[in-house]
Order: sequence, then structure tokens, then C-alpha cells
Amino acid sequence: MTNRAGTTAAVPPGGGPPTSSVRRIHLPQKLRNIELALLLIACGINAGAIVLVQLGALGSIDTQLVLLGIGLSVLVFGLHVAMRFVARDADPFLLPIATVLNGIGIAEIYRIDIAFGDAGWESAAVRQIVWSAIAIVAAIAVILIVRNHRVLFKYTYLSGLVAVLLLLLPLVPGLGREINGARVWIGIGDIATFQPGEIAKIALAVFFAGYLVRNRDSLSMVGRKFLGMRFPRARDLGPLLVVWALSMSVIVFQRDLGTALLYFGLFLVMLYVATSRLSWVLLGLGLFFAGAIVASQTLEYVNSRFDNWLNAFDQEIYDSVGGSFQLVQGLFGLANGGLIGTGLGQGRPDITPVPQSDYIIASLGEELGLAGLFAIFMLYALLVARGFRIGFAGQDDFGKLLGVGLSFVVALQVFIVVGGVTRVIPLTGLTTPFLAAGGSSLVANWIIIALLLRLSDTVRNHPRLVIDG
Repeated sequence: MTNRAGTTAAVPPGGGPPTSSVRRIHLPQKLRNIELALLLIACGINAGAIVLVQLGALGSIDTQLVLLGIGLSVLVFGLHVAMRFVARDADPFLLPIATVLNGIGIAEIYRIDIAFGDAGWESAAVRQIVWSAIAIVAAIAVILIVRNHRVLFKYTYLSGLVAVLLLLLPLVPGLGREINGARVWIGIGDIATFQPGEIAKIALAVFFAGYLVRNRDSLSMVGRKFLGMRFPRARDLGPLLVVWALSMSVIVFQRDLGTALLYFGLFLVMLYVATSRLSWVLLGLGLFFAGAIVASQTLEYVNSRFDNWLNAFDQEIYDSVGGSFQLVQGLFGLANGGLIGTGLGQGRPDITPVPQSDYIIASLGEELGLAGLFAIFMLYALLVARGFRIGFAGQDDFGKLLGVGLSFVVALQVFIVVGGVTRVIPLTGLTTPFLAAGGSSLVANWIIIALLLRLSDTVRNHPRLVIDG
């Protein structure tokens, strides 16, 4: 008997369904049961983290935030239930990993609220829980609406247009908001600000995947060889130059070096996966570094970022307005944490400016230590590895590029943030996915999780369906 994957399945003696069909029937239930068990562990870790924060910082347990956390867990299990009906074959590890990262972030933000004496209903932790609820509801909506990732291929150019419009919104007079020198937020009156660039990275991933599938032949096969590598023709450099110009415009007009690096890095990686040509990566890196060097010499804020990075412990730079005080305090906090940390609720993360968003990694490093940070980094590594596995498991090029792109954007964002906090690269001001305070980042990253879940389910259900670009 031939099953729907095109392979022959043996019929057991005495009749009955083929053995492969039996395994096929029980596999989705097994995957969801694994996910359920991991979700219970994740919610237990999150509840334990909040209790430890309260015991360490207050010496008592306040049930208010615990109850809010339980409400958030109900939504997570709601997403799990929805997947049992519409995405039974989805990867069982993505949702628990996102849940535990989100919960650890809420616990540390709550700890910082306590240090600032702001642990009421208007606190950052409560806002983070509310945004987390909105983000999980958005993920549920994506799972229910997008029943096959290949539908997104039809909206390639529309996604590109949406991404450009989202990037332009902060430049609209009266709508854009400038915070900490960067103009990447929008807001209306006193309504909470939102960063449309976080959603734009998803739209860009869809656009890049669709565009590269349609044009991969001309981008990968034509060109001249030099030093053992095939370089593209000048007329094929158009897409690379357009994305480079877009990234440079973000640096110039929105004063956001990190977002520009994120967008350009996403395009380069997807271009390399689509064409398998290292020359594209070398050309792209050369363009970006050249642009960054020019920007550092001509734009004051970019120059100050490099000065703070290279001369962080210089007394004059340390004491100057917008200098390296935040960077140095974060390094001291990490050093104070040592190997095992001071313990949740017992450090001093509030000494570092903006510890709940830009420097949430330094805050967690102080209280959880190097061991705790390594555990968090391993969760990110597992999340990204599962995303790459999902992308490469599928047979259609669009799904492959989309899975790799969405996973890489999380990996690159983590690297940019951690690299800036630890002084490996200049500080850029991006948010740490799932951990840092910020509603737009939470919504975007939960949507990424939903798309990867949908992608993994579609790949398992239709492993041989191929899109013709």
C-alpha cells in the first residue's frame, strides 16, 4: 500500500491499517504530549522564579503577580490546545522554550520594579504580562489563520511594501517618537509607544524568501570567477544595493545602528542560503562595514557609540553625558554575579541604567551568574537550532528560506544585544527576544514562534510539495 508521502507501507498480517499509518496516527499525539509535559515544567520554572524574587527581595510571597502569571499560563495552554486541532505535527520544543524565556524575563523585570519601589499595577512587570498576553493571542491568531506557510508566498511583494511602510512610520510628523536618541517608535498622544520595525523584520523575511525563490537562478549561476569564487555581475547587484541603502537610511534617519545591522544581516544570510555563493556575503559585509565606517566619521551619534565601546573605561568618556557609564555599570554587574550569581532578588541590577530592557542580560547575569546565563543562551541555541532544522527539513525553497530567516533573525538579535552588553561589539540598543521589557518585541517574537510552528507542521504533512519560483 502506498501512503500519502509516496512510499510503500507494509500491511500487517491479518489485515488492518499499514504499520506506517499506525505510526503516523500516533505521532501527532505523542508530539503534543511531549509539548504539554515541557509546558508544565516551563510554567513551574516561571512560577518558581517569581517566588524566589519575592523571597529574595521582600522576604515574603505576594500572590498578586503569581495569579497574573497563572492567567498568562492559561493563554499558553490555550495555544497548545489550538495546536492539537490545527497544527498537530508542529515542533514540540518551540512553545515551551519561548514560554520559559518570557517568564524569566517577567520575573527579572518584577525584581527591578521592586528595587525601584514600583511593584503596583502600573509597574513594568504588569505591563510586560499584559503585552505577553497580547503577543500570545496574536500567536494563536496566526496559527488559526495561516493554515499553510506557502500561502505567504503569494504575498511576497505586498510583504515588502508593508515592511517599507512600517519602517517609514516613525518618520511621520506627530506619529513618530524619539526615545534615547533613536526615532524608531510611534505613538498617539499618551498611548503606549510601539516599535513597528519589530514587525517589519517578519515582513522582510517573507519578502526576502519569496523574492530569492523567484530570482535565485540569476543570482546564483551567472558571474565571473575571481580567486576561486564566482562573483555576480554588476547588474545583479541591484537587490543587495537596495537593501544596503535601506539599512544605511535607518542609521541616518532613525539613528538605529542595531536595526540596520539586523535587517542587512538577515538579507545576507538568506541570500547565501538561496545561492550558496560566499561572494555575496563578502560583498555585503564589505558594503556594510564601509558604510559603518563612513557613518562613524560623519554621524556624531555613531561616532559616540564607537568611542564608548573602544574607550569605555576612559574617565572623560565615562563621565560624559551619553557616555560609557551604562556599559561599565553593566560589566560590573556581570562581574558581581560571578559563576552562580547573587540569587534572584538579591543583586543590585537597578544601579545600571535601563536594566529592564537594554540591559536585562546584565541584570540576569548578576543574579543568576555565568551558569544561569549559559542556561539561557542554551535555550536560545536550541530555539534557533530547531528553527534551522524546520527550515532545512522541508522540500520547498520558500519554506526553507523562511524558516532559516526567521530563526536567524532571533539568533542575530541575541548576538547583537549580548555582544553590546559584554563589549564584544558597540552597544546598539536592541531588545533581547522574549526577555527584555517591550511590547512590540514580544508581539513580533511570538509571531515568529507561531510561523515556525506552522512551518514545522506543514513540512511534516506535505514533505514532497515543492514551490516553483
